[in-house]
Amino acid sequence: MSEQTQERGDSARRVVVVGAGMAGVQTAVALREQGFTGRVTLIGAEPHQPYDRPPLSKAVLLGKAEGSAFDVDFEALGIELRLGCEVVGLRTADHELDTVEGPVAYDVLVLATGAEPIQLPGAEGVPGVHLLRTLDDAERLRPVLAEQHDIVVVGAGWIGAEFATAAREAGCTVTVVEAADRPLAGALPAEVAAPMAAWYADSGAELRTHARVDRIESGAVVLDDGSRVPADAVVVGIGARPATAWLAGSGVELGAHGEVLADEHLRTSVPDVYAVGDCASFPSGRYEQRLLVHHWDNALQGPRTVAANIIGETPMAYDPVPYFWSEQFGRFVQYVGHHAAADTTVWRGSPQGAAWAVCWLRSGSLVGLLAVGRPRDLAQGRRLIESGTPMDPELLADASRPLKEATA
Repeated sequence: MSEQTQERGDSARRVVVVGAGMAGVQTAVALREQGFTGRVTLIGAEPHQPYDRPPLSKAVLLGKAEGSAFDVDFEALGIELRLGCEVVGLRTADHELDTVEGPVAYDVLVLATGAEPIQLPGAEGVPGVHLLRTLDDAERLRPVLAEQHDIVVVGAGWIGAEFATAAREAGCTVTVVEAADRPLAGALPAEVAAPMAAWYADSGAELRTHARVDRIESGAVVLDDGSRVPADAVVVGIGARPATAWLAGSGVELGAHGEVLADEHLRTSVPDVYAVGDCASFPSGRYEQRLLVHHWDNALQGPRTVAANIIGETPMAYDPVPYFWSEQFGRFVQYVGHHAAADTTVWRGSPQGAAWAVCWLRSGSLVGLLAVGRPRDLAQGRRLIESGTPMDPELLADASRPLKEATA
């Protein structure tokens, strides 16, 4: 913390958190849980009570739930909510935020603005074209699914697969168009992602790879080969970028993807400003590289570090084992770790089967694991990654053997 804030007791300090998603809410809650007695203000651009996002592509979308508000009593915790309040700028020298409602002063600021979906070029504002990121997005899509329209999903990443799953469950005709040669091309190696292509056909959805969108017309998506795909509605799921454009000119250093460059304590390049969740990257000592993790678990874990560092005298480092999950086409897919630096890949079971896993090793130790329908592998693998335990690849390949018994 800077000298300015260190000289003042907690009760006189004001922490302002920008972003009322998982990372922002958990930061505010963690401050109170860890004994912070000063003012805590949580600012959210949306008018809704803060809510969790994963149910949007499942229960909320299918009308099985009205919403997914966090079960947090903000009033009882003494957390001031300012909802429907867009933040438009930051003046770090003045310790002030600029919002549509006027300036907001802070002693410590936490950036937790998350990520925003990438728009398909030329599709913004076109009738019948949807994104799926917010509660309002899900509410607009719910009747589309209920009416069992012909739907084209652009992008076969995690969100595209989850939406296609929900749309098929609702009885829609679904075509997924993907520019790459396989689903999840940006997330997983080819040999791991390619078998997942069969999941689409198994569910009754059509997956078209090497398919780039040329334009969207009334009732159809036109691909660059000239073919037309009937579409009453189009859902775009081609990725997300950190929601940081409002930080331009603030002095907060951003990375190549527009993310806030946080240090190992989740501090930014300017004093008294932290960043956490989807909007920030951090250096991982474990993986010896900077990580930008757009997943729920990161938004849950990081806030505890931020709160501890705001309150404590001894900085606490953040170096998690990343984790996420996805429910798609009747399968529970889980991923833990980071496979990019692996030198060995070991399969547990056949990817044509109902349950299988892939293990990635580096110098004999587990660094990443993908589990399909094998939650026990995931749980044991997570602990083995954390401990850096040497593994025996031959034992590891025996899918009948518990992962924890495949150590070297």
